[in-house]
Amino acid sequence: MNREKIDELLSSVKLKELLHKEEEEKKKTKALWVLAIIGAVAAVAAIAYGVYRFFAPDYLEDFEDDFDEDGLEEDFFDDEDESED
Repeated sequence: MNREKIDELLSSVKLKELLHKEEEEKKKTKALWVLAIIGAVAAVAAIAYGVYRFFAPDYLEDFEDDFDEDGLEEDFFDDEDESED
């Protein structure tokens, strides 16, 4: 009778260990899914930003075209040439 109780106790302990392992695996898979979803969202955001930067107009280039640098340089150098004479 004593042997039967020990066997029953061991079997219940093994069953608890198996259940505990399954719970740990479920927690790990949930964490893995959460990280995978976060990674997918980050990848989509990075791709969207890259497409936006590729197709967005460059306003600085337009500003530089409107700015007349040649006229300023000529006036500046003309003033220096007159003062040296």
